[in-house]
Amino acid sequence: MPAAAPHPDAATEAGSITPAPVALTDRRPVVPAERLVAEMVPPPRFSDVSFGTYIPDATQPSQYEAVQVLEQFAGTLNSVNGAAPRRSWFRRSAPAPSGPAGVYLDGGYGVGKTHLLASLWHAAPGPKAFGTFVELTNLVGALGFQQAVQTLSGHRLLCIDEFELDDPGDTVLVSTLLGRLVENGVKLCATSNTLPEKLGEGRFAAADFLREIQGLSAHFRPMRIDGQDYRHRGLPDAPPPYADAHVDAVAARTPGASLDDFGALLDHLSAVHPSRYGALLDDVQAVCLRGVRQVDDQSTALRLVVLADRMYDRELPITASGIPFDQVFPEEMLRGGYRKKYLRAVSRLVALARDSAKG
Repeated sequence: MPAAAPHPDAATEAGSITPAPVALTDRRPVVPAERLVAEMVPPPRFSDVSFGTYIPDATQPSQYEAVQVLEQFAGTLNSVNGAAPRRSWFRRSAPAPSGPAGVYLDGGYGVGKTHLLASLWHAAPGPKAFGTFVELTNLVGALGFQQAVQTLSGHRLLCIDEFELDDPGDTVLVSTLLGRLVENGVKLCATSNTLPEKLGEGRFAAADFLREIQGLSAHFRPMRIDGQDYRHRGLPDAPPPYADAHVDAVAARTPGASLDDFGALLDHLSAVHPSRYGALLDDVQAVCLRGVRQVDDQSTALRLVVLADRMYDRELPITASGIPFDQVFPEEMLRGGYRKKYLRAVSRLVALARDSAKG
C-alpha cells in the first residue's frame, strides 16, 4: 500500500535548544518483580477519574446503567469497613455474600470501560490492584503461580482490563488464578472488547467470557455497554503522516522526546520482554517515529500492540512519518483471531497521533 502524502504543515522549524532525544532502541530495562506489583494501579491517563467524571452518551442507556451497577458494587466493597478479605466468604460451603463477586463489562472500543474500571478502583478500599490481562500474565510469569496467588490474595479488589480469550493457555492460567483469588475473598471486575460485527448479537462476548472462566461464571454479573468509540466521535480519520525532516525537528525541540526508526524499534522489541515495555518509556514525554510501515509478521504485530497500550497509558503523543496508523496492520490480520488486539491498537495509535497533531 503506498504511503500517504506528507502532512501539509510538515515544515522543519528551528526550536530552542533541548536535550537530544533518546532512542528507545538503546534501552534494555530490567524490571524487578516488586515493581510489577507496585505498578498495578490505573495508568496515568486514568489516575484522577471517577464515576462523576464519566460522561455517558445520552443515546446509550447501557452506559448510565453501568455507572449505577459499579457504584453499587463499590458500595458492597466499602460496606465491610475496609476489613481484610476473609477466606470463608467465597468457599462453596459458605453462604454467598451480598452482591456479585465480580462484574464483567462487555462492549466495543472506546465506550469508556477502562474509565469505569479505574473509577471503581478509586472508589474501593485497599488493598487493591489494577492491571491489564497481559500485565497479569506477566506478573504470574515473574512471581510464579503460587507467589502470585499469595500476593494478590491480600487484596480486596482486582481489576482486570482488556481480558483476552484468544490464547487458550493464558486464559486457563488466569481463570485458575481468579478461582483461587475468589476462594480467598478477592472481588473482581474485568473488561473486554466485542468485535464490531458482534455488537448486534447481545451478550456474545460475555458468553465467551463466562464459558472460559467456567466455575467462576456464577460469580460474575455481565454488563453490556453500547456506544461509539469516544476517540472517534465527530473526529476525522488518522491524521496524515509528516515528512522525516519534520519528525526530526519535533524530536529535537521537544523535551523528553524519543526518536527511532520504526523498523529498528520493532526489531528491538523482540529483545525486550513485554512486561518491560512500560519501563522502556520511563521519562519519555513524546514519541517520534520515522518510516512507519505495514507490519506483516504476527509476532511483531503483537509486540507493537503491547507497546501501543503502554504509550496510550502514558498519554504519549506520537509524531510519525511513513503511513497512517490506521494502515499499519494488513487486512488479513484484521480478519484473523487477534483482530480485537489490532483494532484496539489502531484506535489508540490514531488517538495519540491526533494528540501530536493538536500540539
